[in-house]
Amino acid sequence: QVQLVESGGGLVQPGGSLRLSCAASRSIFNINVMGWYRQAPGKERELVATISNDGRTNYADSLKGRFTISRDNAKNTVYLQMNSLKPEDTAVYYCWCTVYGQDDWGQGTQVTVSS
Repeated sequence: QVQLVESGGGLVQPGGSLRLSCAASRSIFNINVMGWYRQAPGKERELVATISNDGRTNYADSLKGRFTISRDNAKNTVYLQMNSLKPEDTAVYYCWCTVYGQDDWGQGTQVTVSS
């Protein structure tokens, strides 16, 4: 099991940027896929982006070009850079990983985009 702790959320104006971080409790070197999901009020949790150990990335179509996922195996951390934020990006953002078929989730970090 991997403990994941997100940080970096907050209140930002439309058009602004935020960078979320997800710190893992152990080495992520052999964690093949990590990623970010989000859940807005009254909506289902949805995929934001994933990144594999070889650097391949996958994004929700609606977020391509605005969000960038990256990972630093040496720091056991995954990042989500979010630019040109919109009010509809308001959600709780969750870090996720899967190891040998077991999914682990962070507690989530709130992102609110509002003027």
